[in-house]
Amino acid sequence: MKEDHQLQLDNQLCFAVYSTSLAITQLYKPLLSSIGLTYTQYLIMLIIWQDEGLNLKDIAHKLNQQPGAIAPVVKRLEALNYLQRVRHPDDDRQLSLTLTEKGVALKSKAMQITQHVKAQSGIDETEMADLKQRLDAFRHKLPKHINLP
Repeated sequence: MKEDHQLQLDNQLCFAVYSTSLAITQLYKPLLSSIGLTYTQYLIMLIIWQDEGLNLKDIAHKLNQQPGAIAPVVKRLEALNYLQRVRHPDDDRQLSLTLTEKGVALKSKAMQITQHVKAQSGIDETEMADLKQRLDAFRHKLPKHINLP
């Protein structure tokens, strides 16, 4: 039946995205382990390397997470001495996340990981950029009620 064909796992876009996400995470896992980071810690560090001084709420928004979900990860990064929470000069209730010297030094190691992942992906930079753009466009077309950035 036609309906059965629609329900086959191999025909599901959601499974293609899910299984690809798992494969990417597994590719990153040993590379990140070599520098002492988890994948979630790595994503947070990417944000802070790009835009130092954000607060927890801003970082959570960029990751499409709740602040409470990433707070323990940020605390762990602080315990590892990669970042520190600093009170905002205009409002001491606001805490900004800034890099420590160790956090700044970690960036060069992370760049090596990015290069390794690109080399292992099997596609060139143009294909990778196109795929990312298409995935971003697809994500933005999803219903707004699911709260994606």
